[in-house]
Amino acid sequence: MKDVETTVEARASLIHGTGVFARRRIAKGERIIEYTGLREKWSDHSAGEGSHTELMHVSPTHVINPREGGNVSRFINHSCDPNCEAVIEDGRVFFYALRDIEVGEELLFDYALTLGRRFTREDVLRYRCHCSSPRCRGTMLHVPPHRRLQVKRWIREAAHTEVGSG
Repeated sequence: MKDVETTVEARASLIHGTGVFARRRIAKGERIIEYTGLREKWSDHSAGEGSHTELMHVSPTHVINPREGGNVSRFINHSCDPNCEAVIEDGRVFFYALRDIEVGEELLFDYALTLGRRFTREDVLRYRCHCSSPRCRGTMLHVPPHRRLQVKRWIREAAHTEVGSG
């Protein structure tokens, strides 16, 4: 893994808040950066507290919380059409390029969030996706094939309601 400071940088993203961008060309299959932070029990995070999109699962019982000891990888945004993936190796999480990534391109991975229960319309809207990809499923949640039409309908209805209320 090359020097992280010469590989990526955090800056404003058009997708959401701060994003992580390539400072040099990154080859397909290359290990980019490790997701660092404090290893904590998942049970220490109540379901009602925050969105948990920064917490990275490393086991069924533990997550990495980047708020303590984390690096710029915490700002890698979600996309339904990602250019990198998170891989767990010996209890550590590394991001790898799924394809060649050009200088200035934002690093993106599919969060595919799971809630440990059947998600609701409110969950879909709470974890709304803003990636604008032609393959966008409308939410950062993992959506099984049998629920995709339902989720698309919920997103469409919410968009219609938001347009009508403005």
